[in-house]
Amino acid sequence: MLDTSNPNNYEYTTKHLEIHVLGGIKTNKMESLRVTIGIQKPQQYNIVRQSIDLYNDNQIEKLVRKIAERLEIGTSVVRRTLQELTKELENYRFLLVEKEQQSVAPFYKELTAMEIKEAEKFLTAKNLLKRTNDLIGKSGVIGEDNNRQTMFLIFTSRKTNNPLHCISLGSSGTGKTHLQSKIAELIPEEDKIEITVLSANAIYYLNRTELRHQHR
Repeated sequence: MLDTSNPNNYEYTTKHLEIHVLGGIKTNKMESLRVTIGIQKPQQYNIVRQSIDLYNDNQIEKLVRKIAERLEIGTSVVRRTLQELTKELENYRFLLVEKEQQSVAPFYKELTAMEIKEAEKFLTAKNLLKRTNDLIGKSGVIGEDNNRQTMFLIFTSRKTNNPLHCISLGSSGTGKTHLQSKIAELIPEEDKIEITVLSANAIYYLNRTELRHQHR
């Protein structure tokens, strides 16, 4: 069994050999499996250390002969152990990649049946805009009745195929940033990205769909 409890020193032990994978494994290049290993017989101190791509047969064969000679053990045992180690590391790397993908996957809140019913009731009742604006005021956005409603509708348009955009213009100290911040608080956290400073090249490095349906 592969012991990965220490992320910087995986251990793989059989009856014949003890192997340490130093520094763990990388998940960014699936076409190779480059590792640094230390291999020895159990309870002995003669260690063979080698950086190697476990997917490279030529490197593997050279290492098999080196280990067999240095540790005085059969090549078939070494080769089989390295093959088993490769399979264990391969499976573990798939798990790591899956965890990484899950950690960066967007979060979407699932509404309960009761919440959906309440939302439908609110949306189908009369005077939707007025009631929405009243709730914006109750949330703490005082005054600016027209501007707060307009800004909220613009922010909500992020869910459409052609979202709207707004620029707040006004003299310094008139509350532009405050209004924008308070309306942004009404947007779910998973649906917004708050940026205060943006370089000219920042957008270039974003994924094509990274900002889709996001309030920014």
